[in-house]
Amino acid sequence: MADKGLTTEQLDAMDNSQLSKALEKAKAELFNLRFAQAVGNLEDHGRMKTVRRDIARIYTIARERELGYRTAPSTEE
Repeated sequence: MADKGLTTEQLDAMDNSQLSKALEKAKAELFNLRFAQAVGNLEDHGRMKTVRRDIARIYTIARERELGYRTAPSTEE
């Protein structure tokens, strides 16, 4: 079974700082995948598609929180 990347449920459970860290990590991975593709060492071409979709999901969740459609999880216990 192929890795489907981050789900919206996983992203909903993250607070804003975790979301921005996940975005940084995904962007770095995408950069490395693009570099590997340019050099000719990329073996898993489908991973690029998954990472791009993860980045799009993160941006969507962040924007929906900004507009008030979604709420970040409370940090209170």
